[in-house]
Amino acid sequence: MSVTTRRTRLAAAALAAITAIGGLAACGNDDDKPAAGEKPAKLVVDTFGEFGYDEIVKQYEKDTGIKVELRKTAQLNEYRPKIVRALATGKGASDVIALEEGILNEFKANPANWADLAPLVADHSKDYLPWKYELGKAPDGRLIGLPTDVGSLAVCYRRDLFEAAKLPTERDQVAALWPDWNAFIETGKKYRSATGKGLLDSVTTAASAVMFQQGGDLFYDKDDNVVAETSPAVKAAWDTAIAMADANISAKTATWSPEWSAGFKQGTFAATFCPSWMLGIVQENSGPENKGKWDVAPVPGGAGNWGGSWLAVPEQSKYPKEAAKLAEYLTNAQNQVAAFKLKGPLPTNLEALKNPEFLGYTNEYFNGAPTGKVFGESVAKIQPLHLGPKHQGIKENAFEPALRSYESGQAAKGKAWEQFAKDAKTQGAF
Repeated sequence: MSVTTRRTRLAAAALAAITAIGGLAACGNDDDKPAAGEKPAKLVVDTFGEFGYDEIVKQYEKDTGIKVELRKTAQLNEYRPKIVRALATGKGASDVIALEEGILNEFKANPANWADLAPLVADHSKDYLPWKYELGKAPDGRLIGLPTDVGSLAVCYRRDLFEAAKLPTERDQVAALWPDWNAFIETGKKYRSATGKGLLDSVTTAASAVMFQQGGDLFYDKDDNVVAETSPAVKAAWDTAIAMADANISAKTATWSPEWSAGFKQGTFAATFCPSWMLGIVQENSGPENKGKWDVAPVPGGAGNWGGSWLAVPEQSKYPKEAAKLAEYLTNAQNQVAAFKLKGPLPTNLEALKNPEFLGYTNEYFNGAPTGKVFGESVAKIQPLHLGPKHQGIKENAFEPALRSYESGQAAKGKAWEQFAKDAKTQGAF
């Protein structure tokens, strides 16, 4: 399929979605352009989850006199439709927009919606993980996104719950429990036998970890054809998740659900697969009363990547130059280290990854875990991935629901796979 055809379909899909979804509140950046040299009083940044910018922007405001409004949406599946609406209607977009890897290619397909950052900021082509920087470029070559974080993987686990199950609690000993996925399943069986509860939150978090560990093509091939049924990475993730469901090692709590959020505090499960950016989410869901009870250990297989984002500037912004400078500021080496220390997003800036302050950082909430070392060491092992234009849609609306239907006993194994294959084609159409 040509890039032009894909762009046309994206525009049609976005316009069709307008009547069905809620939108971003107007920022005033869809009005007339300001006079040359006019300084903005405020810039608006849209993110999802936790990017760790709350304290960082305070220094920017002092340095520039420009107010920064941070607008956060908790979940990506609620965030994406807002961006779609703003772009389709031509109004309501913020000045800086975070684009997660699962939705990046969808928005890259229509680069005219985005400012080319290359002439607005310094040359940063040598400053980031090379593959990460290149993914920020649109098919026409324009730079639409500056790299923020990468989702290097680990396992977050509850020390107190492990101790109650008579399992090791020290992170090196915990890592030795699961050198591979089969060993993780065996650990889950031991935990179930000792406590009657699931070790893991849901098999879908394990499936994401396994899939991203494989590298290469996932739901799409390199020509952006949907190949979900035949992808080795998808099959490996599916089979591992099914084996976990069969072993009854999960708490069957759907990721991002209210039950899942509450489960961190209530001890519903004792472990979750934890990309670096999720540290802040685990901490917020668990609350101050569970400080020191969580810890971090390497993931089975030693490495993997789940998530990561870029900061882009929509063409709608009244102040594209200033917005680009803000994106540049938020993604520089110093502030990537600061964001990591605040909320966990793992740096992609090469200088930041070598920073002794980053490498030596220990997270007090997670029992003093050396999170800089744990996550930093796995960055070099991350396998390049190809994520198609509707990757996130297939993952959230086809792959994970099918797995949950089997995990909960609502569908037989074969029926669950058939449903996934069918829904993948629908969700992946572009």
